[in-house]
Amino acid sequence: MNKHTHHLVITTLLMFFTITACKQEKKAPNEEDSLNNNTKKEVETVRPKITLEKLEDSPTYVNASLVLDTPENIEVVKSGEMEFSFKVENYELGAQTKGPNAQKLANSGKGQHIHFILDNQPYSAHYEPSFKKEVPEGVHHLVAFLSRSFHESVKNDNSVIVRKLIVGDDPKDTFGLDMKAPTLIYSRPKGEYVGKDTEQILLDFFVLNTTLSENGHKVRATINGEEFMITEWAPQVIKGLPMGEITIQLELLDKTGALIPGPFNKVTRTVILKE
Repeated sequence: MNKHTHHLVITTLLMFFTITACKQEKKAPNEEDSLNNNTKKEVETVRPKITLEKLEDSPTYVNASLVLDTPENIEVVKSGEMEFSFKVENYELGAQTKGPNAQKLANSGKGQHIHFILDNQPYSAHYEPSFKKEVPEGVHHLVAFLSRSFHESVKNDNSVIVRKLIVGDDPKDTFGLDMKAPTLIYSRPKGEYVGKDTEQILLDFFVLNTTLSENGHKVRATINGEEFMITEWAPQVIKGLPMGEITIQLELLDKTGALIPGPFNKVTRTVILKE
């Protein structure tokens, strides 16, 4: 081999190793970037798992009662302010409910109260047995029940009042509710939750003229798109919710899973969670 040929071979080998090294150098960062991208995707897709579990350890108040001394149909000629005078027995409005749940859940500093719900709209809370409410003309459906200080309803046959309000001179009944039919009334969650109160959120409702069971009527709760089937009339606690706007839908279903007819048996609400 002459000097020229020897020099050519060495030059060719050097070029080969240089190109190979460059390819390896370029490949390594690409593999690392790919790994980083996959890791980022995994981090981005991790979400808190929403769970629903039965709330335990609340005082039962089995003898508590709410009384409204009026006919089932309350007729008023003119719309405007109506006075409601309830009688409360074996239950103290304004008192703090005892037990651990007052510390775990959003709790009213004003104590125990009445949830007053007109046409299955968001309730107003009342800490005195007598108060006035503005009621527009029309046929309305009132449901009122006793509530613990952390907004869990007292669930017994005597803790709830159901009335039809007929307001005006020949008002229209836009709901057509059969007050003896199975009916779902939404209560909680409601409004905004901040800080510690976002960790455990009460889900609570009232069912009228029916009971819930695994083989009978049940309530389907859809929380931010995730479905939960509730087969016992009991308060629930929602955990693992993200911050921001939360959507809750409740539906009263029959034993086949079909929606039970009724103007209030499917309801959707939104609440806000803040850090």
